[in-house]
Amino acid sequence: MESAATLPLLKAVLWDMDGTIVDTEPYWIEAEHKLVEAYGGTWSHEQAMQLVGQSLVHSAGILQRAGVRLEIREIIDTLTGQVISRVRENVPWRPGARELLDELFNAGVRCALVTMSEAPLAREIVASFPRPYFEFLVTGDTVTQGKPHPEAYLKAVDLLKQQDPELTADHCVALEDSEPGAAAAVASGAVTVAIPHIVPLPEDTRRTTWDTLADRTVAELEELVRLRLGPREPAATFENVN
Repeated sequence: MESAATLPLLKAVLWDMDGTIVDTEPYWIEAEHKLVEAYGGTWSHEQAMQLVGQSLVHSAGILQRAGVRLEIREIIDTLTGQVISRVRENVPWRPGARELLDELFNAGVRCALVTMSEAPLAREIVASFPRPYFEFLVTGDTVTQGKPHPEAYLKAVDLLKQQDPELTADHCVALEDSEPGAAAAVASGAVTVAIPHIVPLPEDTRRTTWDTLADRTVAELEELVRLRLGPREPAATFENVN
């Protein structure tokens, strides 16, 4: 049996997708512009920035108010279809994401994808990866409340606990690029790292902020969890008493 001194504190990493692993935000913004303009409207950069990290249902409602005369479901399907088409042409990795995923995979650290994109797009992107990095996907169409609500992260933690009942959100690091995503991760109780991309994020002492994932390591993620959990209990706790 492993002692407390050797038990890993970092048990899982929960990854956002758009803007964190892959830079699909320009694809979404391009699709939004095309859709609004098809209905005679205009779509500004500022309006597009308001949708970064939001649930697709929320975003579709904003697009309706911008003049898109389609139902919510039709808007989501149209946007997603256009982004999938662009992803098939090119998967734009974010700096350091692939390297950190490789290191986590080699270290045996469990990973899950927690994204507000729906399953068809998430599966398309994950299928393009060189290794099966993710144990499972939590997508926007599998939750009732999107980010910034913590439901998606809470669901991911519950799924991880099925194989490891001792796991808690404190053993998990969430990686996010947007304010709604980071807020969802913090609210779930996960150790949260924000890596701002399209939109700058305000300071928040409840999370850590990194400029990039480039050159970041598993050891750094482990240290964040160690700081959350504090000193380990003495190894004697795990000794058998005859």
